[in-house]
Amino acid sequence: MRILITNDDGINAPGLKVLHAIAEDIAGPKGEVWTVAPAFEQSGVGHCISYTHPMMIAELGPRRFAAEGSPADCVLAGIYDVMNGAPPDLVLSGVNRGNNSAENTLYSGTIGGAMEAALQGLPAIALSQYYGPGNNKLEDPFDAASRHGAATVRAILGAGLDSGADDYRLFYNVNFPPVASPDVKGTQVVTQGFRRDTKFSVEPHHSPSGRKFLWIKGGAQHTPTAKGSDAAANLAGYISVTPMRADLTAHDMLSPLRSSVET
Repeated sequence: MRILITNDDGINAPGLKVLHAIAEDIAGPKGEVWTVAPAFEQSGVGHCISYTHPMMIAELGPRRFAAEGSPADCVLAGIYDVMNGAPPDLVLSGVNRGNNSAENTLYSGTIGGAMEAALQGLPAIALSQYYGPGNNKLEDPFDAASRHGAATVRAILGAGLDSGADDYRLFYNVNFPPVASPDVKGTQVVTQGFRRDTKFSVEPHHSPSGRKFLWIKGGAQHTPTAKGSDAAANLAGYISVTPMRADLTAHDMLSPLRSSVET
């Protein structure tokens, strides 16, 4: 198997090393793992692409490249340049430092990389490691992802649920709970959650010169979402797996809206 990996934390991020090990396990001794990751951190860029300006790409080693662009850019670069137009069998994005559950999904560059792969018709999985009191002081905060990552990816691939034909292809959002690997209780297939009263905002600061700058500020990350959704599962000690598509249509609202709007 030939696997392309990327992330949004940057080419030198520790989570990318974890993902490389997971990918090598999945690819097997005769497989290939190709890395194309952002030269600098790209957290929060979502599914952004560098549509209006070119990006530099550099080869750092065998099958290892850094691009001055977003994770979605890196997937495009991997497919159409680095891998010489011969697409990979699988794209993995992550392992993100921090969760991409609930509203974080919509901002995540890690998700953006997997989404772009799906739009290219490729199987894709995004992987993220929730941080919390149960793991952020461990020698390896990625312990849960390291120990359970390959098995989780194999289980998803083994389901064989999506051919990718004639529709937006499925991709998968995986979040590992904020606990040490022996404390992981299992895996749950869940919906994307919604953290009530948790929103991104801005926090103003002034530089020594007196100029005003705004920092983007996230909300509380340990607020459980509804039962059967991602953050609730993660905070209960479970790996969450959420099937997703790039289709943003609110299908449940089509009929009510038609009755009011169509003429």
